[in-house]
Amino acid sequence: MSAWARAALATVNELPGVHRAGLALPEGGGRRLRFTASEGANHERVEWCYIDAYDDVPLTTAVRTGTPVCGALDQLDARYADFVERQRGTATVAVAAVPLVAASRTIGGIVLFFDQKQEFGTLQRLELTRVGEDWGAKLRRAQRAGARPATDTSEERPRPGSSTAVHDMAADPVAVSESRKFLRRTLEGWGIDDETTDTAVLCLSELVTNALIHARTGCAVRAVLEQSTVRITVRDGGSPEAASTAPLDDPLQVHGRGLRLVDSLVTRWGSERDSVGTTVWFVLET
Repeated sequence: MSAWARAALATVNELPGVHRAGLALPEGGGRRLRFTASEGANHERVEWCYIDAYDDVPLTTAVRTGTPVCGALDQLDARYADFVERQRGTATVAVAAVPLVAASRTIGGIVLFFDQKQEFGTLQRLELTRVGEDWGAKLRRAQRAGARPATDTSEERPRPGSSTAVHDMAADPVAVSESRKFLRRTLEGWGIDDETTDTAVLCLSELVTNALIHARTGCAVRAVLEQSTVRITVRDGGSPEAASTAPLDDPLQVHGRGLRLVDSLVTRWGSERDSVGTTVWFVLET
């Protein structure tokens, strides 16, 4: 991830008029953004900090809405008065915040600070959008680098030194809350940080809800801590015709949107069906 961030910042800093750039990636179920700027990156490491995803600044707006925010400081002042005030006295005269997009999903954002006047016409906006798509695709590849094939699922036997916890969930909506509590207790007991725990619990909630609605059965939740990864699996007992993985290509499918959320937050995920049910798994780096 650091190599990707360094390369992205170095490239966008070469765009005409850019004197500073920043990157933001969702953390903790999207409530926070992990942020770094060009001055915080060097050849050896990248220094990250956390910002509130709902801070009233152009970058968070671009990440939340998936829409670029561009303008001179005077144009942005009415909407982002505090942000603009912080730029007064610096070299910045204009700002562009662009979503990082992969497979039509926003997975982060780039903010560019210009020390030269910008028109932000149609062609420039299109070019900035392409920058976000290009580096979003590269980010997704970086996140999935070294991923095991999708057929390598939670059913594999844990390796020596790993920790495993299992929870059986009844076919009852009330049981969704119990599964979340189980996972949170388990991850906290393993010393997993709050951000990763929040993300895992949010993703688990989507998967067990899908199992209840689509498979109409209870399910088994399995958590495995292995070296620097946590792997969570939901195994239902439904038939292949009542699979708990709704298609991702239907923008109006409620539970498809849930899987879009999972896809945007985890390092990798996959699903397998057989004659007695569906297994869905995801992996998070710790």
